[in-house]
Amino acid sequence: MTATILFVDDEPDLEALVLQKFRRRIRDGLIDIIFARDGLEALQSLEQNPQVDMVVSDINMPRMDGLSLLQKLQDAEDKKSTIIVSAYGDMSNIRTAMNRGAFDFLTKPIDFADLEATIDKTIRHVEMLREVRRRQMAAERAHAALSRHFSPELAKRLAAGGEGEGIEVQWRDVATIFTDITGFTSLVESAPPETLGELLNEYVGGMTEVVFAHEGTVAKIIGDAIQVLFNAPDDQLDYATRAVACAHDLDAWAQDFCVRQKVRGVNFGTTRIGIHAGPALVGNFGGNRFFDYTAYGDSINIAARLEAANKHLGTRICVSASVAKAAENFQGRPVGELMLRGRSEPLRAFEPLIKAKFEAPETALYSEAFAKMEAGDAAAMPAFAALVGMHADDQLAGFHLKRLLNGASGIRMQLE
Repeated sequence: MTATILFVDDEPDLEALVLQKFRRRIRDGLIDIIFARDGLEALQSLEQNPQVDMVVSDINMPRMDGLSLLQKLQDAEDKKSTIIVSAYGDMSNIRTAMNRGAFDFLTKPIDFADLEATIDKTIRHVEMLREVRRRQMAAERAHAALSRHFSPELAKRLAAGGEGEGIEVQWRDVATIFTDITGFTSLVESAPPETLGELLNEYVGGMTEVVFAHEGTVAKIIGDAIQVLFNAPDDQLDYATRAVACAHDLDAWAQDFCVRQKVRGVNFGTTRIGIHAGPALVGNFGGNRFFDYTAYGDSINIAARLEAANKHLGTRICVSASVAKAAENFQGRPVGELMLRGRSEPLRAFEPLIKAKFEAPETALYSEAFAKMEAGDAAAMPAFAALVGMHADDQLAGFHLKRLLNGASGIRMQLE
């Protein structure tokens, strides 16, 4: 599908530069670009071209500036994802733009490589929103309320009234994801209710979109915490692989969300993610009057404990060995054997890594240091110390170094 972009800028040379930069993608039909010289002309162009997917707008323009245009776009029923362009260092206008709903911003003089990357990110965002809207509309035609809480597939099944088929309580092997936000309680106590409500709605909505993109089921949303199931209600043979891929995308989305909130002056906490795979009792536990499709069992509790373990380990994602073993081409590094609260047996855990980090030299150095620690080799301490010296932001390596300095040995550790 062709993405249509509206550039709004009164600089006479910009049009030629943009067309030159994107000439190949325009020729291949991947994008279509139209131009306007100011905010008023942009609004007229949008009336004539409702298929526009995103707007890239300068701030300083005659007749109607970019901030006024942004407000008009956000007030419209069909909101357009907008990238605001401002002079370098003009943080006041940038923050105003973000507060008014801009998706992202660029600074002048425009770095065209940055422009292309930002446009690609926005296109992915627009495509995700478009797919989610399509799914939601299909579900809403059957039952409007269901699509606000469940994946499109589950919503369609429920709305079809299939005599409970697929949602009756049963034992199933599932992969469970738990997410939570650090410091959310402090944010609740300090942020105005209207700000908190807007933040949480945007956060949960975005995270849910990611889950739906991987065909997961949102079993519970409790405040800032989200529980996700794979292989329920429908069979998914690759459910562990889906869960790991979903976790990576949730992590990336949450990190980007934090950056965008920081521009607005909001200190939004890091999202922690835990994943475990195993049998659970899954189905509708709400009876005849209330629908509550969820899961119970030890494997569900383990996923929640792994999410909490990130706080101690310095990681953002922590998965059990059952997930690492079942996921296709799993890439990650060992964490150790965790003695989780409420369990008598240790659980081997891993930190999944994206490809670039997995293939980085420091991951091999970590694996060597971990192997020494597992073997009880005294060389483990200097190996971790050297790694932390080279990569001070490697909190997991720092965690192990601190344990060794405190006299711990081996890879088994007690976590509260």
